Amino acid sequence: MKNSIQALKILALLMFSFFWLFSCQSRNSGDTSQAEVKKYQLAVIPKGTTHEYWKAVRAGAEKAAKEFGAQIFWKGPQKEDDRAQQITVVEDFINRRVDGIVLAPLDDRALLRPVDEARQEGIPVVIIDSNLQGDNYLSFVATDNYQGGVLAARRLAEVLNGQGDIFLIRYLEGSASTTYREEGFLETMIKDYPNINILVKDQYAGTTTETAYQLTENLLSRFPQVDGIFAPNESSTFGACRALQAAGLAGQVKLVGFDSSAKLIQALRANEIQGLVLQDPVNMGYLGVKTLIDYLEKRPIEKRIDTGVKIATPDNMNDPEIKSLLEPDIGEYLK
Repeated sequence: MKNSIQALKILALLMFSFFWLFSCQSRNSGDTSQAEVKKYQLAVIPKGTTHEYWKAVRAGAEKAAKEFGAQIFWKGPQKEDDRAQQITVVEDFINRRVDGIVLAPLDDRALLRPVDEARQEGIPVVIIDSNLQGDNYLSFVATDNYQGGVLAARRLAEVLNGQGDIFLIRYLEGSASTTYREEGFLETMIKDYPNINILVKDQYAGTTTETAYQLTENLLSRFPQVDGIFAPNESSTFGACRALQAAGLAGQVKLVGFDSSAKLIQALRANEIQGLVLQDPVNMGYLGVKTLIDYLEKRPIEKRIDTGVKIATPDNMNDPEIKSLLEPDIGEYLK
Protein backbone atom coordinates (compact mmCIF):
# COMPACT_ATOMS: atom_id res chain seq x y z
CA MET A 1 0.00 0.00 0.00
CA LYS A 2 2.80 2.36 0.96
CA ASN A 3 4.58 1.52 -2.28
CA SER A 4 1.46 2.31 -4.30
CA ILE A 5 1.02 5.70 -2.60
CA GLN A 6 4.70 6.50 -3.15
CA ALA A 7 4.40 5.57 -6.83
CA LEU A 8 1.38 7.85 -7.24
CA LYS A 9 3.28 10.74 -5.65
CA ILE A 10 6.21 10.20 -7.99
CA LEU A 11 3.85 10.05 -10.99
CA ALA A 12 2.11 13.25 -9.92
CA LEU A 13 5.46 14.99 -9.48
CA LEU A 14 6.60 13.88 -12.94
CA MET A 15 3.34 15.10 -14.53
CA PHE A 16 3.62 18.48 -12.79
CA SER A 17 7.23 18.86 -13.95
CA PHE A 18 6.23 17.99 -17.53
CA PHE A 19 3.41 20.55 -17.66
CA TRP A 20 5.58 23.22 -16.03
CA LEU A 21 8.35 22.71 -18.61
CA PHE A 22 5.82 22.71 -21.46
CA SER A 23 4.29 25.95 -20.17
CA CYS A 24 7.69 27.66 -19.94
CA GLN A 25 8.62 26.57 -23.45
CA SER A 26 5.32 27.93 -24.79
CA ARG A 27 5.83 31.27 -23.05
CA ASN A 28 9.41 31.52 -24.26
CA SER A 29 8.35 30.67 -27.79
CA GLY A 30 5.71 33.40 -27.61
CA ASP A 31 8.25 35.92 -26.30
CA THR A 32 10.60 35.17 -29.19
CA SER A 33 7.81 35.61 -31.74
CA GLN A 34 6.76 38.92 -30.16
CA ALA A 35 10.34 40.22 -30.16
CA GLU A 36 10.56 39.66 -33.91
CA VAL A 37 7.72 42.17 -34.51
CA LYS A 38 9.17 45.62 -33.88
CA LYS A 39 6.61 48.23 -32.85
CA TYR A 40 7.78 51.73 -33.70
CA GLN A 41 6.68 54.60 -31.49
CA LEU A 42 6.09 57.68 -33.63
CA ALA A 43 5.00 61.20 -32.69
CA VAL A 44 2.68 63.00 -35.11
CA ILE A 45 2.51 66.71 -34.33
CA PRO A 46 -0.05 68.84 -36.22
CA LYS A 47 -0.31 72.63 -36.29
CA GLY A 48 -3.49 72.37 -34.26
CA THR A 49 -6.17 69.90 -33.26
CA THR A 50 -9.51 71.65 -33.73
CA HIS A 51 -10.01 71.98 -37.48
CA GLU A 52 -11.61 69.14 -39.43
CA TYR A 53 -8.55 69.09 -41.66
CA TRP A 54 -6.31 67.89 -38.83
CA LYS A 55 -8.76 65.16 -37.87
CA ALA A 56 -8.42 63.80 -41.41
CA VAL A 57 -4.60 63.99 -41.17
CA ARG A 58 -4.77 62.01 -37.93
CA ALA A 59 -7.00 59.37 -39.54
CA GLY A 60 -4.41 58.86 -42.28
CA ALA A 61 -1.61 58.59 -39.74
CA GLU A 62 -3.55 56.04 -37.70
CA LYS A 63 -4.33 54.08 -40.87
CA ALA A 64 -0.61 53.81 -41.69
CA ALA A 65 0.26 52.93 -38.10
CA LYS A 66 -2.26 50.09 -38.12
CA GLU A 67 -1.01 48.83 -41.47
CA PHE A 68 2.71 48.92 -40.64
CA GLY A 69 2.68 48.01 -36.95
CA ALA A 70 3.50 51.34 -35.32
CA GLN A 71 2.15 53.22 -32.32
CA ILE A 72 1.12 56.85 -32.88
CA PHE A 73 1.31 59.62 -30.30
CA TRP A 74 -0.86 62.48 -31.58
CA LYS A 75 -0.34 65.85 -29.92
CA GLY A 76 -0.34 69.46 -31.10
CA PRO A 77 -0.89 73.01 -29.86
CA GLN A 78 -4.43 74.11 -29.12
CA LYS A 79 -4.05 77.25 -31.23
CA GLU A 80 -2.35 77.39 -34.60
CA ASP A 81 -0.37 80.50 -33.70
CA ASP A 82 1.18 79.04 -30.53
CA ARG A 83 4.74 78.47 -31.72
CA ALA A 84 6.08 78.07 -28.20
CA GLN A 85 3.67 75.26 -27.39
CA GLN A 86 4.47 73.36 -30.59
CA ILE A 87 8.20 73.68 -29.87
CA THR A 88 7.56 72.30 -26.36
CA VAL A 89 5.65 69.35 -27.82
CA VAL A 90 8.55 68.51 -30.15
CA GLU A 91 11.07 68.76 -27.30
CA ASP A 92 8.93 66.54 -25.06
CA PHE A 93 8.90 63.81 -27.69
CA ILE A 94 12.66 64.13 -28.15
CA ASN A 95 13.06 63.55 -24.41
CA ARG A 96 10.74 60.53 -24.62
CA ARG A 97 13.06 59.05 -27.26
CA VAL A 98 10.39 58.24 -29.83
CA ASP A 99 11.59 56.41 -32.94
CA GLY A 100 10.61 59.26 -35.23
CA ILE A 101 8.56 62.46 -35.60
CA VAL A 102 6.06 63.57 -38.25
CA LEU A 103 5.68 67.35 -37.94
CA ALA A 104 3.45 69.98 -39.53
CA PRO A 105 5.40 73.14 -38.54
CA LEU A 106 3.19 76.14 -37.88
CA ASP A 107 6.13 78.46 -38.54
CA ASP A 108 8.77 77.83 -41.21
CA ARG A 109 11.58 79.31 -39.08
CA ALA A 110 10.60 78.85 -35.43
CA LEU A 111 10.61 75.04 -35.70
CA LEU A 112 14.09 74.85 -37.23
CA ARG A 113 15.91 74.55 -33.90
CA PRO A 114 13.81 71.73 -32.39
CA VAL A 115 14.00 69.76 -35.66
CA ASP A 116 17.79 70.18 -35.61
CA GLU A 117 17.80 68.95 -32.00
CA ALA A 118 15.79 65.87 -32.95
CA ARG A 119 18.24 64.94 -35.70
CA GLN A 120 21.20 65.49 -33.36
CA GLU A 121 19.58 62.98 -31.00
CA GLY A 122 19.21 60.49 -33.83
CA ILE A 123 15.44 60.96 -34.19
CA PRO A 124 14.40 61.25 -37.86
CA VAL A 125 11.79 63.86 -38.84
CA VAL A 126 9.33 63.94 -41.73
CA ILE A 127 7.70 67.31 -42.47
CA ILE A 128 4.08 67.38 -43.65
CA ASP A 129 1.62 70.05 -44.80
CA SER A 130 3.79 73.14 -44.48
CA ASN A 131 7.38 73.92 -45.49
CA LEU A 132 10.27 74.22 -43.06
CA GLN A 133 13.35 76.21 -44.00
CA GLY A 134 16.61 74.31 -44.25
CA ASP A 135 16.84 70.65 -45.17
CA ASN A 136 17.52 68.83 -41.89
CA TYR A 137 14.58 66.49 -42.39
CA LEU A 138 13.98 63.29 -44.34
CA SER A 139 11.11 64.23 -46.60
CA PHE A 140 8.44 66.87 -47.20
CA VAL A 141 4.95 65.40 -47.76
CA ALA A 142 2.42 68.02 -48.76
CA THR A 143 0.06 69.64 -51.21
CA ASP A 144 1.49 71.81 -53.97
CA ASN A 145 0.13 74.86 -52.18
CA TYR A 146 1.23 77.33 -54.83
CA GLN A 147 -0.74 75.35 -57.43
CA GLY A 148 -3.71 75.39 -55.06
CA GLY A 149 -3.58 79.19 -55.11
CA VAL A 150 -3.42 79.13 -58.91
CA LEU A 151 -6.56 76.95 -59.07
CA ALA A 152 -8.35 79.31 -56.67
CA ALA A 153 -7.47 82.36 -58.80
CA ARG A 154 -8.70 80.70 -61.98
CA ARG A 155 -11.96 79.65 -60.35
CA LEU A 156 -12.68 83.08 -58.87
CA ALA A 157 -11.86 84.74 -62.20
CA GLU A 158 -14.19 82.28 -63.95
CA VAL A 159 -17.21 83.06 -61.75
CA LEU A 160 -16.47 86.81 -62.07
CA ASN A 161 -16.20 86.56 -65.87
CA GLY A 162 -12.69 87.96 -65.67
CA GLN A 163 -13.51 91.33 -64.11
CA GLY A 164 -14.38 92.92 -60.77
CA ASP A 165 -12.99 93.94 -57.38
CA ILE A 166 -11.71 91.33 -54.93
CA PHE A 167 -10.13 90.69 -51.53
CA LEU A 168 -7.23 88.36 -50.90
CA ILE A 169 -7.60 87.48 -47.22
CA ARG A 170 -4.34 86.11 -45.82
CA TYR A 171 -4.08 83.63 -42.95
CA LEU A 172 -1.05 84.01 -40.65
CA GLU A 173 2.48 85.35 -40.99
CA GLY A 174 5.06 82.55 -40.92
CA SER A 175 2.63 79.86 -42.09
CA ALA A 176 4.44 78.57 -45.17
CA SER A 177 1.57 76.50 -46.62
CA THR A 178 -0.92 79.36 -46.70
CA THR A 179 1.75 81.85 -47.82
CA TYR A 180 2.36 79.73 -50.93
CA ARG A 181 -1.39 79.59 -51.59
CA GLU A 182 -1.68 83.35 -51.26
CA GLU A 183 1.28 83.94 -53.57
CA GLY A 184 -0.01 81.49 -56.17
CA PHE A 185 -3.36 83.25 -56.11
CA LEU A 186 -1.93 86.76 -56.20
CA GLU A 187 0.62 86.17 -58.96
CA THR A 188 -1.93 84.40 -61.16
CA MET A 189 -4.44 87.20 -60.77
CA ILE A 190 -1.88 89.90 -61.60
CA LYS A 191 -0.45 88.02 -64.58
CA ASP A 192 -3.56 86.57 -66.19
CA TYR A 193 -6.51 88.76 -65.22
CA PRO A 194 -5.76 92.47 -65.73
CA ASN A 195 -9.43 93.44 -65.38
CA ILE A 196 -9.65 92.12 -61.82
CA ASN A 197 -8.71 94.75 -59.24
CA ILE A 198 -7.28 93.51 -55.92
CA LEU A 199 -8.64 95.88 -53.27
CA VAL A 200 -6.99 94.12 -50.29
CA LYS A 201 -3.97 91.83 -50.28
CA ASP A 202 -2.15 92.37 -46.97
CA GLN A 203 -4.75 91.71 -44.24
CA TYR A 204 -4.42 88.62 -42.00
CA ALA A 205 -7.46 86.74 -40.72
CA GLY A 206 -5.69 84.94 -37.87
CA THR A 207 -6.23 81.40 -36.69
CA THR A 208 -9.92 81.29 -35.75
CA THR A 209 -13.23 81.54 -37.52
CA GLU A 210 -14.17 84.47 -35.31
CA THR A 211 -11.13 86.60 -36.23
CA ALA A 212 -11.72 85.83 -39.91
CA TYR A 213 -15.36 86.83 -39.53
CA GLN A 214 -14.42 90.13 -37.91
CA LEU A 215 -11.84 90.96 -40.59
CA THR A 216 -14.25 90.18 -43.43
CA GLU A 217 -17.04 92.17 -41.78
CA ASN A 218 -14.72 95.20 -41.48
CA LEU A 219 -13.56 94.88 -45.10
CA LEU A 220 -17.13 94.63 -46.37
CA SER A 221 -17.92 97.88 -44.56
CA ARG A 222 -14.89 99.62 -46.07
CA PHE A 223 -15.31 98.24 -49.59
CA PRO A 224 -19.00 97.60 -50.29
CA GLN A 225 -18.24 97.35 -54.03
CA VAL A 226 -16.34 94.06 -53.62
CA ASP A 227 -17.29 91.27 -56.05
CA GLY A 228 -15.16 88.35 -54.84
CA ILE A 229 -13.05 86.96 -51.99
CA PHE A 230 -10.34 84.31 -51.68
CA ALA A 231 -9.61 82.77 -48.26
CA PRO A 232 -6.68 80.33 -47.94
CA ASN A 233 -7.72 77.80 -45.26
CA GLU A 234 -10.70 76.23 -43.48
CA SER A 235 -11.16 78.77 -40.68
CA SER A 236 -10.69 81.86 -42.87
CA THR A 237 -13.08 80.45 -45.48
CA PHE A 238 -15.79 79.76 -42.93
CA GLY A 239 -15.30 83.14 -41.24
CA ALA A 240 -15.63 84.92 -44.58
CA CYS A 241 -18.68 82.85 -45.46
CA ARG A 242 -20.38 83.71 -42.16
CA ALA A 243 -19.69 87.42 -42.69
CA LEU A 244 -21.22 87.29 -46.16
CA GLN A 245 -24.25 85.45 -44.80
CA ALA A 246 -24.69 88.01 -42.02
CA ALA A 247 -24.49 90.87 -44.53
CA GLY A 248 -26.99 89.23 -46.90
CA LEU A 249 -24.28 88.94 -49.57
CA ALA A 250 -23.70 85.16 -49.67
CA GLY A 251 -23.84 84.05 -53.28
CA GLN A 252 -23.79 87.64 -54.51
CA VAL A 253 -20.17 88.26 -53.52
CA LYS A 254 -18.31 85.25 -54.90
CA LEU A 255 -16.19 83.25 -52.45
CA VAL A 256 -13.46 80.71 -53.18
CA GLY A 257 -11.80 79.02 -50.22
CA PHE A 258 -9.61 76.15 -49.10
CA ASP A 259 -10.32 72.81 -47.38
CA SER A 260 -13.57 71.20 -46.30
CA SER A 261 -15.95 70.82 -43.38
CA ALA A 262 -19.64 69.99 -43.05
CA LYS A 263 -20.61 73.67 -42.96
CA LEU A 264 -18.42 74.55 -45.94
CA ILE A 265 -19.94 71.68 -47.92
CA GLN A 266 -23.41 72.97 -47.05
CA ALA A 267 -22.46 76.47 -48.26
CA LEU A 268 -20.97 75.03 -51.46
CA ARG A 269 -24.15 73.10 -52.15
CA ALA A 270 -26.18 76.29 -51.61
CA ASN A 271 -23.88 78.17 -54.04
CA GLU A 272 -22.82 80.52 -51.24
CA ILE A 273 -19.30 79.30 -51.91
CA GLN A 274 -18.28 78.95 -55.54
CA GLY A 275 -15.14 76.87 -55.06
CA LEU A 276 -13.18 74.94 -52.44
CA VAL A 277 -9.58 73.96 -53.14
CA LEU A 278 -9.15 70.47 -51.74
CA GLN A 279 -6.10 68.79 -50.35
CA ASP A 280 -5.89 65.11 -49.43
CA PRO A 281 -5.19 65.24 -45.68
CA VAL A 282 -5.86 61.53 -45.12
CA ASN A 283 -3.25 60.62 -47.71
CA MET A 284 -0.88 63.23 -46.27
CA GLY A 285 -1.05 61.74 -42.78
CA TYR A 286 -0.73 58.23 -44.20
CA LEU A 287 2.29 59.01 -46.38
CA GLY A 288 3.98 61.00 -43.61
CA VAL A 289 3.95 57.96 -41.32
CA LYS A 290 4.69 55.49 -44.14
CA THR A 291 7.72 57.52 -45.27
CA LEU A 292 9.10 57.57 -41.73
CA ILE A 293 8.65 53.80 -41.37
CA ASP A 294 10.23 53.22 -44.80
CA TYR A 295 13.29 55.12 -43.58
CA LEU A 296 13.43 53.17 -40.32
CA GLU A 297 13.19 49.95 -42.32
CA LYS A 298 16.04 51.18 -44.57
CA ARG A 299 13.86 51.43 -47.67
CA PRO A 300 14.42 54.28 -50.17
CA ILE A 301 12.36 57.45 -49.68
CA GLU A 302 11.68 60.57 -51.74
CA LYS A 303 12.68 64.04 -50.55
CA ARG A 304 9.44 65.61 -51.84
CA ILE A 305 6.06 63.87 -52.08
CA ASP A 306 3.14 65.76 -53.65
CA THR A 307 -0.22 64.59 -52.26
CA GLY A 308 -2.30 66.34 -54.94
CA VAL A 309 -4.78 69.21 -55.15
CA LYS A 310 -8.26 69.54 -56.70
CA ILE A 311 -11.04 72.12 -56.72
CA ALA A 312 -14.67 71.44 -55.82
CA THR A 313 -17.49 73.50 -57.27
CA PRO A 314 -21.27 73.31 -56.88
CA ASP A 315 -21.31 71.50 -60.24
CA ASN A 316 -18.72 68.77 -59.59
CA MET A 317 -19.06 68.23 -55.84
CA ASN A 318 -20.91 64.93 -56.27
CA ASP A 319 -18.31 63.41 -58.59
CA PRO A 320 -16.84 60.38 -56.76
CA GLU A 321 -13.25 61.68 -56.71
CA ILE A 322 -14.25 65.14 -55.44
CA LYS A 323 -16.78 63.76 -52.97
CA SER A 324 -14.14 61.50 -51.41
CA LEU A 325 -11.98 64.57 -50.74
CA LEU A 326 -14.86 66.72 -49.50
CA GLU A 327 -16.10 64.03 -47.12
CA PRO A 328 -13.28 61.55 -46.41
CA ASP A 329 -14.26 58.43 -44.52
CA ILE A 330 -12.24 58.83 -41.34
CA GLY A 331 -14.45 57.32 -38.67
CA GLU A 332 -12.85 53.86 -38.82
CA TYR A 333 -9.48 55.26 -37.72
CA LEU A 334 -10.64 57.74 -35.08
CA LYS A 335 -12.59 55.40 -32.83
